[in-house]
Amino acid sequence: MQMKLSVSNKVIATLVLIPFAGGYSFAQTGSTQGNLLGQNLAQNVNVVTTAVPFLIITPDARSGGMGDVGVATSPDANSMAYNTAKLGFIDNEMGFSVSYTPWLRQLVPDINLGYLSFYKKLDQHQTIAFALRYFSLGNIQFTDNGGVAIGSFNPEEYSLDAGYSLKLSDNFSVGMAARYVYSNLTGGVAAGQEYTQPGRGVGVDISAYYKSKDLEWGGKKTVVNAGVSIANIGNKISYTNSGNSDFQPTQLRLGPAITMNLDEYNKITWALDLTKLLVPTPPVYELNDSTGSQVLKDGQPVILAGKDPNVGVPQGMIQSFYDAPGGGLEEFHEIDYATGFEYWYDNQFAARLGFFYENPTKGGREFITFGVGLRLKVLNVDLSYLIPITQQNPLQNTLQITLGFNFDKSKKTADADKTDAN
Repeated sequence: MQMKLSVSNKVIATLVLIPFAGGYSFAQTGSTQGNLLGQNLAQNVNVVTTAVPFLIITPDARSGGMGDVGVATSPDANSMAYNTAKLGFIDNEMGFSVSYTPWLRQLVPDINLGYLSFYKKLDQHQTIAFALRYFSLGNIQFTDNGGVAIGSFNPEEYSLDAGYSLKLSDNFSVGMAARYVYSNLTGGVAAGQEYTQPGRGVGVDISAYYKSKDLEWGGKKTVVNAGVSIANIGNKISYTNSGNSDFQPTQLRLGPAITMNLDEYNKITWALDLTKLLVPTPPVYELNDSTGSQVLKDGQPVILAGKDPNVGVPQGMIQSFYDAPGGGLEEFHEIDYATGFEYWYDNQFAARLGFFYENPTKGGREFITFGVGLRLKVLNVDLSYLIPITQQNPLQNTLQITLGFNFDKSKKTADADKTDAN
């Protein structure tokens, strides 16, 4: 992957932000009047952009095979990526998982995402978890305005997570996770008067999970789950010495999941996730007819529609529900929909199918996913494959693989705990 480095503030912004616009959405951005980063008013495109959107890429193959759902599905070692509260209902005593995703391989061959997660039950009500997410963006060759090579760099990003889940009752649990984020995209290269730097941040997730008692539906034993999570609540992240900073991809995720046991050997789950970035939507600015530059009043750009996005994190989260320049319809378009099915035979073999939809004005990701899973005594193996519905989508042929390991207490330890309890 090669990228030119120009000695202008505009290119610094492009270098840092364009590859990550809209949470890796791929909306067209043009250069006609009315266009801003992630915005093409002539085509009614207005993508919400953030820093470090690698935090909201689906990291594991189980959810990847179900259209990226995960907030209300049954718990596993990767639950902290979607809803930490789910871990309060996990059956095994301890486990870990390793996932690998070659990312955007239709564009470049050396971008990949790795995810390592671990959980441990402290008792019947408490579970702790840890995770490492690592995103490598391959090799970038920097050149000056004359095309002379001035060096190369391997951009990388990672996050370190720690989570805690508390089961409050037989049907309800809550969770919280804390996170440190590091994003080094330029290696400190300078351009003009701008000096780039790694972005650093901290964030938290809060979540809740509900699992019903066994219900009867059509004569079949059925369980209904529901989940809600607000992830990546944290400080703004800056990549330059100019003081400009960008929101983390604070994301609201909620939805249900229904599991029906068809018979002794067969069961099927349907899940639905609704997600929305709790980040200000870019407003429409007044532009100079002759130069295309922003019109300023008292040193500030004049906003024709929408709200000022330069606000604090709490205000930005609240404002994200009503600040779209297109009004309520545009706010509705900022909701992404993911739905998926999971079929299990004898709790050993799984087949998965999913669908993801993002409005064309907000990035236009739309794809179908397939997946399979194999569960042995200790080892789980999951694979997923993505097929885009839109043509020439950089996400096409994305393959994910996850290896999971789950462990229960030994019989001797379990008997000892039972004796102690008595």
